[in-house]
Amino acid sequence: MLIFNGVVHPVDAPVIPNGYVELEDDKIKGVGPMEALPKGCEGPSLDVKGGHIVPGFVDAHCHLGLFGDALKFEGDDGNEATNPCTPHVRAIDGVNPLDRCFQEAREGGVTTVLTGPGSANPISGQGIVIKTLGAWVDQMVLKAPATMKMALGENPKTVYNGRKETPTTRMGTASVIRTELARALEYMDRQDKADTEAGTNAPGYDPRLEALIPVLRGELPVHIHAHRADDIATAVRICREYGLQFVVVHGTEGYRVTELLAAEGVGVITGPILTDRSKPELAGLTIENPARLAKAGVEIAICTDHPVTPIQYLPLCAAVAVRGGLEPEEALRAITLGGARLAGVAHRVGSLTPGKDADVVVTSGHPLEWTGSVEHVFINGIQVK
Repeated sequence: MLIFNGVVHPVDAPVIPNGYVELEDDKIKGVGPMEALPKGCEGPSLDVKGGHIVPGFVDAHCHLGLFGDALKFEGDDGNEATNPCTPHVRAIDGVNPLDRCFQEAREGGVTTVLTGPGSANPISGQGIVIKTLGAWVDQMVLKAPATMKMALGENPKTVYNGRKETPTTRMGTASVIRTELARALEYMDRQDKADTEAGTNAPGYDPRLEALIPVLRGELPVHIHAHRADDIATAVRICREYGLQFVVVHGTEGYRVTELLAAEGVGVITGPILTDRSKPELAGLTIENPARLAKAGVEIAICTDHPVTPIQYLPLCAAVAVRGGLEPEEALRAITLGGARLAGVAHRVGSLTPGKDADVVVTSGHPLEWTGSVEHVFINGIQVK
């Protein structure tokens, strides 16, 4: 498939005012200006007539397929709120790819998402990165598991305060995370000793602790929910104590601690922007947050937190960030390559780069124009719109 005669936004390279993108099977074969178009190209073609050609959009934090659209308890599969620590639960076992929101995601140009557990528990479970095309989740997976979800702030407090169980405070939430990490570290050490020292017995199998071993070894990054500035600082503190790879999710007051985040090299998946201040920890919500983080040198992505903001509005969220001061190309990066990097799949998606997956979106105008529309969508080289 040759997609040509459009403004090409590779994201990892300068914009091509009039260019083409060539797809071969499920990969991108070539990208360049029209004058460099290889002679003798055969097969299907699509003249976009001056439209914009961009990578498929990447939502680096959402709950797509885990909170059923228009359903209540029956479709609520995002929070296993029966224990403060559920690192062993897996989003892959809860995602419903036949939820109609997957179709809305595709129609809006969102081709890849990191979806996973909610933030009811201090340690919530394992997230996955999937494409938005498929009949069953196993054929959609890019990375599973992709993250270990943890949460600070009001959500765990709200869930467990009503039960008069730990945690009911921010101190309690942090202590729950530390305690479970310490238990997992001891469990891992005992396993290692049993493997290397004669006469040493391995501990009995514990699925909760077993799930945290890749986290402690730096093989599975933590995505830690934190809105308020003090919660962001706590996230950095805990993760640094245990040497974890991590990303801050939401970071609503990240603009208050940009110096900390930049110095520590912490990425932030910002959002949702298109939402109200529905709880006290969102009091500092501002559309300037992505711009202020980026200006400070913090790597960012922009997310919808679907269903908080419907997933098809991901480009609109990026457009709002532009209104808040983010440069348009930085905003586009935040929903493509930036999202892919913070989701750990930038080797596959996020830019129009030869060899990457053939996930391509064609828009009528600049992809962040509020009045523009998504005209064509390709996922793995398959035209889905």
